[in-house]
Amino acid sequence: MRKGFYTKLAASNIKKNSRTYIPYIITCIITAAMFYIINSLSNNESIKKLYGGDTILITLGYGTYVTAIFAFIFLFYTNSFLMKRRKKEFGVLNILGMEKRHISKVLLLENIYIAFITMLLGIIIGMVLDKAMFLILTKMLGAEHSPGFYISKEALIHTVILFGIIFFCIYLNSLRQIHLSKPIELLNGGNVGEKEPKTKWFMAILGVICLAVGYYISVTSKNPVESLSSFLIAVILVIAGTYLIFIAGSIAFLKSLRKNKRYYYKTKHFTAVSGMIYRMKQNAVGLANICILSTMVLIMISSTSSLVVGMNDLVKTRYPNDITIYSEDIDNEKNIETMKNVKQFLNDSKSDVKNEIEYSYIDFSVLKNKNQFYYPENTNKMNMSDLDKINTVFMISLDDYNSINSENETLNENEVLIYSRRNEYEYSTIQLFDTKYNVKKNIKQAINNGRFFSNNLTESIQIVVKDRSVLDKINNYLNENFKEDSKEEPAFKYLYGFDINGSEESKKSLYNDIKKLLKESNFIGDSECGQIQREGIKGLYGGMFFLGIFLGSIFTMATILIIYYKQISEGYEDKERFRIMQNVGMSHAEVKRSIHSQIMTVFFMPLIMAGIHVAFAFPIVKQILMMLNLTNTRLYIICTIVCFVAFTIIYAVIYSLTAKIYYHIVSTRD
Repeated sequence: MRKGFYTKLAASNIKKNSRTYIPYIITCIITAAMFYIINSLSNNESIKKLYGGDTILITLGYGTYVTAIFAFIFLFYTNSFLMKRRKKEFGVLNILGMEKRHISKVLLLENIYIAFITMLLGIIIGMVLDKAMFLILTKMLGAEHSPGFYISKEALIHTVILFGIIFFCIYLNSLRQIHLSKPIELLNGGNVGEKEPKTKWFMAILGVICLAVGYYISVTSKNPVESLSSFLIAVILVIAGTYLIFIAGSIAFLKSLRKNKRYYYKTKHFTAVSGMIYRMKQNAVGLANICILSTMVLIMISSTSSLVVGMNDLVKTRYPNDITIYSEDIDNEKNIETMKNVKQFLNDSKSDVKNEIEYSYIDFSVLKNKNQFYYPENTNKMNMSDLDKINTVFMISLDDYNSINSENETLNENEVLIYSRRNEYEYSTIQLFDTKYNVKKNIKQAINNGRFFSNNLTESIQIVVKDRSVLDKINNYLNENFKEDSKEEPAFKYLYGFDINGSEESKKSLYNDIKKLLKESNFIGDSECGQIQREGIKGLYGGMFFLGIFLGSIFTMATILIIYYKQISEGYEDKERFRIMQNVGMSHAEVKRSIHSQIMTVFFMPLIMAGIHVAFAFPIVKQILMMLNLTNTRLYIICTIVCFVAFTIIYAVIYSLTAKIYYHIVSTRD
């Protein structure tokens, strides 16, 4: 053959199949650009300089792996749509005399063209947008950004290597399909699945069981640690159940519609249902993919956005004061002297101190059974099931409680006030070790203590007792009975917190001076600066939100492309069928109504199923968010609803646009 024949043929093939190749190439370019961006950000030294930067880089590093895995699977999957569409073309070329090795050469050149365009434009776009993404990320973190243009050599090399491997694997898979198929099979390759599939009840029932078990694990999750360990199991079961339900259950659903004569024997329903039954075997996997991707987008964006929206309240709850000092032993003479020195230092430095709070307390962990709180006989025999019983108990005297809250509560002997963090305490009495107390009432507002709110792995309860003598009794009981289970004897603790008028930098500077004073005095305890800790949390949650939006955008793009290719491939498959129907009297209006019925009957099933998945995932995701200090369930519900509504609108717009393309294909006469 003439020199340059194959190169021209490969370019001509891409141009001729532009309806399918252009969206594919654009997707490859965007995927390459996104991989470059997140890989570049994960290696950006400027981020490391930010407070909490190490955590952000680790988060972005995980995002790099997720994006790489997604790119491989997704581009491999979407290429199968192109191969299916072009099998007939290859079959014709093979029959006309072109050998399979010649077709393989053309495919190789096509892949080289696409790979070159993808890596060139993807990296260029990635470099241009990388700075913008960095600015967005630093804006989210409230940090100052550095000017200048940054090119990551690591990201450039990794992008070329990754997409080189992806396109090489795609080419090998294309060769496999071409060389293992006979010419007649290639000619009919676009029409597979024409035999009516059987209803596979076993698969459908197995799918329902997988979903039921996955949902059960989520709904019955009671504590964050258990939720984290069982989350992956639930995800695997739900994914498996989704595929089985769509593969087997969708066929059963469509056949049940066919049996409904009042529904089926209408022009718009008859054509849509009958056609989809024959193609559902191959379409079910695509619908399941759309459902799973939609679920991932909704959960990822709703959870990360709720963290960011609720971050200020969350941080204020965990770090209620600008500076907080925790003394591990209130009766330690060295600690008493140190606290006097701290207050004297604040006075000498003329710091504008406000909202001072100080009190003594004891806290410990016990097991709970209804209204009984007890200590395990052998902590070595505890297992995961005991996590549901563990409670952190925080106890304070009535005098301190009234002083903190400016109240005038009174308590009789053996009476207590209770604040239960997660669920309101429902019993009229509480037995703490060997003593029973009457619960006067449940208080609505928790006592100011950031560390109490940092414990989100177990249930937490605050108890207000009559006076210091009750605390002494509990403390002595702990010392006498459970001394061996602890490195140190339980001791009274002391909290001193306050806010300061001034700039953020002046607060940090004052804290560093106080921290130095505590260290020099060999203070037994700890201290926290709310502003410093807030920046760290902002970095963590801001990084997670950025990653959630970033990956959510990729998965949304994947959903759009799968929907597009499904409509295109089905349009070409249905073209002949609709031509015959129009020849026997079916109007264009009836074709449109049939297309609308097809979309409403099946293609909105993934969105509905995704909504069900998100609803059942709510309990387990809520528990996991508790580990990140988000306890505002109402906020998470609102964020989830808003995300679902927004995604539904996008989903509807996509289907509206692709339905027009589908209609144009089936209604155009060659």
